[in-house]
Amino acid sequence: MNLIFKNAVIIDKNSPFHKQAVDIQVENGIIKKIAKNIAPDGFDTVELDNLHISKGWFDSSVSLGEPGYEDRETLANGLNVAAKSGFTDIALQPTGNPIAERQADISFLLTKSATAATKLHPIGALTKNSEGKDIAELFDMKNAGAVAFGDYNKSITDAGILKIALQYVQDFDGLVIAFAQDNNIKGKGVVHEGVVSTRLGLKGIPTLAEELQIVRNLYLLEYTGGKMHIPTISSAKSVQLIKEAKAKGLNVTCSVAIHNLILTDEVLTDFDTRYKVMPPLRPDSERKVLIEAVLDGTIDMITSDHNPLDIELKKLEFDMAKDGTIGLESAFGALQTVLPLEVIVEKFTAGKPIFGFTNQDITEGAVASFTLFNPETHWTFSKEDIKSKSKNSAFLGQAMKGKAYGIYNQGKLILND
Repeated sequence: MNLIFKNAVIIDKNSPFHKQAVDIQVENGIIKKIAKNIAPDGFDTVELDNLHISKGWFDSSVSLGEPGYEDRETLANGLNVAAKSGFTDIALQPTGNPIAERQADISFLLTKSATAATKLHPIGALTKNSEGKDIAELFDMKNAGAVAFGDYNKSITDAGILKIALQYVQDFDGLVIAFAQDNNIKGKGVVHEGVVSTRLGLKGIPTLAEELQIVRNLYLLEYTGGKMHIPTISSAKSVQLIKEAKAKGLNVTCSVAIHNLILTDEVLTDFDTRYKVMPPLRPDSERKVLIEAVLDGTIDMITSDHNPLDIELKKLEFDMAKDGTIGLESAFGALQTVLPLEVIVEKFTAGKPIFGFTNQDITEGAVASFTLFNPETHWTFSKEDIKSKSKNSAFLGQAMKGKAYGIYNQGKLILND
């Protein structure tokens, strides 16, 4: 597909055209020319209102349904949703049935998604069936194409298992994802432990449950070496712990979920299970520290933590409902209400080298892999904006600023309807 993107403002600090409005000529998936007013000469043109283009965005934590839960989401539709939401790459959590824990499981995911515009990067389960008891076939999955290993939203209770995993993956430069939550302290908690949980009569989860596990995991990392990624942190103390670990030279990275940057536990007043997520929504004081940690670089990347769930799993009493919200469609518009554009682009792209693949700059001769968006439009997120099969969004009714047009990636142009 040969195209010219007309009058596009490039947002890429590594490009000599950063913040300039230019035309971008793409031929056979390669950026051939960047200049003012390139003549079409038989090329199709892409002209969109207030078009901005950045490096392709990457979401480091996406769950879909297939295999096993196609009623929640299929690979094909999920990748299409990601593309129309501006994501050229996603890391897929091992939440299917069967769980991705063998070489064949990773191969299936890559083969099934090979023709999509959004590239799928599988995360393999760290332990068999994500039960935390026995290490899965990590080396074989790495050879098949797994970019990291972790048990989605499950802490490894057995410190010995995590220790062995951190040591083992160093032989092939593997990345261990260590979700942080002490299950004994969490107990039967379902929301943040605080004023709101007391007022609503819901069992609380203290930030200590997250922080204590982070302390243990960082001690293990210091002992073993290797690479650890701590996903979706949610407390001020967690930020401080990770900042100190980085200062000591530990190879640790972390992410935060968009909903923990935007929403607080005050939205729980009506017991709406769309807001039941893990880690839970915290008070505004914690939210503000997370935003500061994004700005100062302690938090390396931002994720939607997209987790489609059908109505039978969410339309229940609050205690019984499953944790999770979809977030791809609302990701960019929600973030621009609290963060500057260039910071969002940085946090949506910085995770690529951490997960082991290339972050393409927007320069002549480079492979064309970029996101198209309008950062200025204002709108309200509604059910009509949801393209996922599941509708469990915590952002319904939220004011948005900016909207993704789509992506150009793997030689394909995918635009929003």
